[in-house]
Amino acid sequence: MKKYDQINATDRELVEGCLRNDRGSQELLYRKYAKRMLRLSRSYAKTTDEAQDILQESFLKVFHNIETYTEGSSLESWIRRIVNNTAIDHYRKSKRQGFFQPLEEDSTLHEEAVMEPSLRLETEDVFRAVNELPNGARMVFHLYAVQGYSHKEIAQQLNVSESTSKSQYQRARSLLVERLNEREAG
Repeated sequence: MKKYDQINATDRELVEGCLRNDRGSQELLYRKYAKRMLRLSRSYAKTTDEAQDILQESFLKVFHNIETYTEGSSLESWIRRIVNNTAIDHYRKSKRQGFFQPLEEDSTLHEEAVMEPSLRLETEDVFRAVNELPNGARMVFHLYAVQGYSHKEIAQQLNVSESTSKSQYQRARSLLVERLNEREAG
């Protein structure tokens, strides 16, 4: 692909270049989608470094498996799926101690106990509050509330029970509301 053609390259042209292992096409594909995919990987990760690791590993998988991409489908969706799966694999492999923390018996997770924060909070406040959640609760919250997976799907992907997925989601919601209410009051 000529330099001046690369600026306006379509997804199809980029995929064709990547299939030929053309470094310029790979770089352009990366530049086109990296920022959006970093935001996605950041929503799974606790730190920016961890998010960048997930992103880099994801794009290595994109380039290695580009022949499995089906022309006509959304390239961005295909890459997004790889980032999601890479983030899930990242957590599955790490098996961090305390990833899923048990709920206390007296924990107030009932719907009536949850108070909704007002809309005066900034997006960054919400992002910080989600990022401060314990790892397991953050992962389940993201998969369920943001990505739209069912608790059954989450349980299968994370190798936990469906009830663990549900309890971690409720825990995440409760902690989020608590932290957002604190931020709003402070």
